[in-house]
Amino acid sequence: MHRQNGISRRDTLAIAASGLAIACGVRGAFAQAAKQIPPAQQSDSRGKTMDIATFHANRRFADVKSGRIAYFEKGQGPAALFVHGVPLNGYHWRHVIDRVQHRRRCIAIDLMGLGYTEIGPSQDVSFTAQARMIAEVMDALGIEKVDLIANDSGGAIAQIFAATYPSRLTSLILTNCDVHDGWPPPQVLPVMEHSRNGTLAPLFQPMVDRPDLARERYARGESVPLFRSYADPSVLTDEIIRLYLQPLLSSKQRIEAFQRYWLGFDNAQTVAIHPALKTLQVPTLIVWGLKDIFFDKKWAYWLKDTIPGAKRVIEVPDARLFFAEDRPDALTGPMLQFWDEVAKE
Repeated sequence: MHRQNGISRRDTLAIAASGLAIACGVRGAFAQAAKQIPPAQQSDSRGKTMDIATFHANRRFADVKSGRIAYFEKGQGPAALFVHGVPLNGYHWRHVIDRVQHRRRCIAIDLMGLGYTEIGPSQDVSFTAQARMIAEVMDALGIEKVDLIANDSGGAIAQIFAATYPSRLTSLILTNCDVHDGWPPPQVLPVMEHSRNGTLAPLFQPMVDRPDLARERYARGESVPLFRSYADPSVLTDEIIRLYLQPLLSSKQRIEAFQRYWLGFDNAQTVAIHPALKTLQVPTLIVWGLKDIFFDKKWAYWLKDTIPGAKRVIEVPDARLFFAEDRPDALTGPMLQFWDEVAKE
């Protein structure tokens, strides 16, 4: 790859776009650019994106105290660790990793209770326990420090990790996520009630059996779980829906773990770290989709105002919660620029 002064042409283009957005005060320029490119073309803009078969073939496990934690890794350089939300797994980050693997050793884990991670029936899956698990995985992989990137419930877990293990972070990037006392969002309260009543599987199983019917329901205006989290739900092919949901419903123990994950939605865990966040000097970037129905942008600015190391908020006007899948350039442009800034500090 041709480089000038240590910066590749790929990075130069991404950084130039990022600089233009900031200089002109055009928040969400990355999202506007992404909107002009069909998602399928975006996915291939840096080469062939990981398909589902490759995701399965590349899966590894870190055997740690908390369980057998599933992950995949791709790329080279300093370590970057990606933390997904619910009900996803590490495959959520494929398009982002495809765009930054030339700069980082990218590691995408599956959280406890989600994805392909294997845990015991009594394993704690609270957000605080998930943060401890991340430290265990880093130890198992021989990694001292990471750039941490997180979304949704994974973002709350990342905040807890940052508050507990600040010396193990090079930087922190947060996208739409649970913050302080602003969660759980009201839209997920029925899902939590299903979990409490042991009826979560019947809510999600029809999406696995007949994803086409779930798609039709969403097209009619129903608020269908998963679909409502994407600005462009066409990225949710039948295969991807099943990749995310089938492992969660594959056994009684997996269903119970999935239910425990939802029942761990207690904002006391993030309220408790407020004092630590107020002293957190780790360089932090916040990238927020403005069409998210779960997390208002006020929480992006709460994070910026609370964390001393926070640099700025990037607003992405046409993005929802899981925009790393359907608007990946809106994240990777700011991400690459931010990493360069951190390297110069």
